[in-house]
Amino acid sequence: MLQNVIAGLQGIIDHAMVGHFVGYTGNAAIGVSWQIVVVVIVFISSLFTGMAVLVARFAGANQPDKVNRVVYQAFLTAFGLAVLLAAIGYVSAPGLLTIVNASPEVKNEALPFLRAMFLGIFGMMMFFMLSGAFRAAGDPRTPLRLGLAMTVLTVAFNIVLIPIFGTVGAAFGTIASSTLVASYGIWRLSRPDSVIHFERGMDRRPDFKIIQSLFRFGLPTGVQGIAMNVGGVLLLRFIGSLSQSTAAQAAYAVCYTELFSLITWTSTGLMGAAATIAGQNLGAGNPDRAFAGVRVASKIGFGVAAAIGALFVLIPDFLLTVLFGMTDPEVLDLSRHLLLYLSVSGFFITAALSYTGGLQGTGDTRSPLYISIVSQVVVPLGLCAVFQATRGLQPADIWMSIVIGHVTRATLSVTRFRQQKWRNIQVDIEPARS
Repeated sequence: MLQNVIAGLQGIIDHAMVGHFVGYTGNAAIGVSWQIVVVVIVFISSLFTGMAVLVARFAGANQPDKVNRVVYQAFLTAFGLAVLLAAIGYVSAPGLLTIVNASPEVKNEALPFLRAMFLGIFGMMMFFMLSGAFRAAGDPRTPLRLGLAMTVLTVAFNIVLIPIFGTVGAAFGTIASSTLVASYGIWRLSRPDSVIHFERGMDRRPDFKIIQSLFRFGLPTGVQGIAMNVGGVLLLRFIGSLSQSTAAQAAYAVCYTELFSLITWTSTGLMGAAATIAGQNLGAGNPDRAFAGVRVASKIGFGVAAAIGALFVLIPDFLLTVLFGMTDPEVLDLSRHLLLYLSVSGFFITAALSYTGGLQGTGDTRSPLYISIVSQVVVPLGLCAVFQATRGLQPADIWMSIVIGHVTRATLSVTRFRQQKWRNIQVDIEPARS
């Protein structure tokens, strides 16, 4: 969880520096670009969910050779997909910014940032893969060290690069830091004292049986992530249709993408922890402990959501003006209102993510897919479309749609997990080739 908090703080620092040196247009550009980049990251990260399901089960059953084989095949597959999607993303970047209805001034800042992020996506892919692998294998300290190193390096690079290059300097800093950290993490896999170890004599060829298992468990999560982020992109399109589109996009980028990430990144960490606890205990034959672990993760998330939500309500001006340099009256007004909605939404998203982790860790990756499509795409976009068609869309309508989507997701996720159908899901791979 601490690693995810650090990642959220890193994003806040990036936005704060861009806000001070470029202005709120730069913040809007980063927010729009990240919404697009995350679609690609989430798709490739779906493999890491499939990997985590297998790794947690095999670690719980004390089968380290299977753990090593699964992680190596995930590494090969993620590397190939990262190269392919980076090329496609670079070419399609202008069209993607048109889809999200970015204003001309935002698009000018976002295009070089987005293209740079696509070209340098390899480091981030490896970072997420390594973090997921070590965590699922029962080593949360290595992901924490990697996250700390990446945050410190990113901040150091950005202090130098953002004043020189502007918005795209934030992309350069992220690329440089993630590549360095990923290189170190890959080197760690060669160390015999590592919980995951690529031995010299292990089979280096692609094993399509394992890769198929990665997709079988991971692809539903990938589709889920894409659906959620496509929903986010289309939500940006609704925001772009407002009369005050640039100001609303800046408010959304800072409040939802960055400040709310203090809750969502923490909850994502709890989701990973819940998945590991559930998967390892199920692999060890202790399903009751799996159930209890997910419930504890949710309670921790509620405490975090309460603390951060209180800041949104009590000191919004400090967060917006001092940290992000937001002084435009229209942007400030929209941001204050959005933070009030998000202070409520935090309780529901942390519950949803904790129980989603429990479902995914036990191998039920299809249920979160269906739940996410309903709650993060159909519900919020449907409400926005109805408001737009009947009486004209207002910023408050979009903010309320976000909250209702999170309430729906939490309700469905908790209900599905408590049905406990995940107790009977079987996970295994074939023996290693001679």
